[in-house]
Amino acid sequence: MNDQAVDRAGKHDCATLSDAMDRLGIEGVCRGIKPRDHAFRLCGRAFTVRYIPIDVLAPGNVGDFVDDLPAGTVVVLDNRGREDCTVWGDIMTQLASHKGLAGTVIDGACRDVDLCLKLGYPIYSRSYSMKTGKDRVQVDATGVTVEIGGALVRPGDILVGDADGVVVIPSERADEVLALADEIATAENAIREAISQGMSLRDARAKFRYHSLQTRRP
Repeated sequence: MNDQAVDRAGKHDCATLSDAMDRLGIEGVCRGIKPRDHAFRLCGRAFTVRYIPIDVLAPGNVGDFVDDLPAGTVVVLDNRGREDCTVWGDIMTQLASHKGLAGTVIDGACRDVDLCLKLGYPIYSRSYSMKTGKDRVQVDATGVTVEIGGALVRPGDILVGDADGVVVIPSERADEVLALADEIATAENAIREAISQGMSLRDARAKFRYHSLQTRRP
């Protein structure tokens, strides 16, 4: 099914989307979450998972949720920034790639990085390591609001990732964020064209109101 908001978001880089959200006063940057390959790019709607430390009295599992996800989904895993154990590895990467998921975003660590690089499957995480999350963490809930690098992510929010990191666009504000992103991108492209034609950077920025593009407005 065509998702016009996702298609529009995918045409912008994270810097432009971040600038648009700055102007609206939205905290959309997932701080500290970086791509395992700078060539990776992702864009899609979030499926969220929250992890907690293992309950020794009633242990759960790390989750088989990938089985049920449709193509184009971004898997968003909140492991509270833990870097001492992983919540995503090669088997999940293989299945996610096969199913055509848009990528995985983790506030925590992944492992088996070589396979995501080989398959070109986008993984964004706080770090990577090799120690399993089995018997250390378990799924607490899916389809709930989670926190990724200081930004709240709810089911259905739009995530965009590129070489700079990941931003999250609240679904109910997507239209206004994307309208501003279009405006900012148009102005910045005009500045680039003007300086390529010999205009000074100072004059080009003044002409196209560069210094007010990201300024929050009352």
